Amino acid sequence: SVTKVYDKIAAHPNFRFYGNVEIGKDIAHAELVDHYHMIIYAVGAQTDKRLDIPGEDLAGSHAATEFVAWYNGHPDYHDFQFDLTQEAAAVVGVGNVAMDVCRILARSHNELYQTDIADYALEALKNSNIKTIYVLGRRGPAQAAYTNTEIKELGEMEEATIVVSPAEAELDPLSQQALDASNDRAMQRNVEIVKNYTQHQAGRKKRTIVMRFLVSPVEIIGTDKVEAIKIVKNKLVQKGDGSLRPVATEETEILPVGLVFRSVGYRGVPVEGVPFREDWGTIPNEEGRIIHLDSQEQVIGEYVVGWIKRGPSGIIGTNKPDSQATVNELLEDLA
Repeated sequence: SVTKVYDKIAAHPNFRFYGNVEIGKDIAHAELVDHYHMIIYAVGAQTDKRLDIPGEDLAGSHAATEFVAWYNGHPDYHDFQFDLTQEAAAVVGVGNVAMDVCRILARSHNELYQTDIADYALEALKNSNIKTIYVLGRRGPAQAAYTNTEIKELGEMEEATIVVSPAEAELDPLSQQALDASNDRAMQRNVEIVKNYTQHQAGRKKRTIVMRFLVSPVEIIGTDKVEAIKIVKNKLVQKGDGSLRPVATEETEILPVGLVFRSVGYRGVPVEGVPFREDWGTIPNEEGRIIHLDSQEQVIGEYVVGWIKRGPSGIIGTNKPDSQATVNELLEDLA
């Protein structure tokens, strides 16, 4: 397991771990540089991106990362409150984190009990009144960021049925053309799974997951708390580089929901004393070697890996070779 790998690393006589330490608060960047010849920043993308729409700050509107931290027992989020008395929730985004949120909201108590979810979250979710979960994707099934496993698991839960409109599961001509020309088996399988869900019927189980594609939220509606979310229908247009991007149409719809979880991406935050690209939310680098923004010269002895290196994309299987590439550059500099 992953923990056994970490245990092996921690058992090395040269390994040291210092927790609850924040650079710029508990220790200065200059102090690190004074004491270590080589420093690797693996701080990830620590904040979520906002929707930047009216009503986003209403009670009941949350970042998906807050919910994930809460049910995983993160001490900083132990006292967070999520109004699970509501009957409907919207999850904005179709990445793996969005799927995680949807799955936790939809799972039965029996399914959750078999996981390592925090006890207080297990008890709160046991009494959840959520019956409908809308999952909103701004592009189509071919562009969804979730993995085959994540979307497949949504169709295998004890007390939840997942449904998709046949019209939204149908690929537009540009997406179909891209799919036909692609050798991306994962993308093809994602499309197949979603099309299979069009055969499902709502109401057969305690909860219903409604997957929506080609829609974007434009407003969260409510006076003091979330009461609904307004979405706009999108169409895909091809950019000059061949990629497909969503463009809003005039068609809108209002979904009655009492909870909204946004999961539309992440961005890095600056580390005190280290160059930072505000536009990308990353530490500027060349092959993992940190560089100064103005001169583009290497910052001697400082390196970066993962999402803070290249942006929030990819999973463990992506980050492992990414980290190895940076370490190779570090070893080359030591030679």
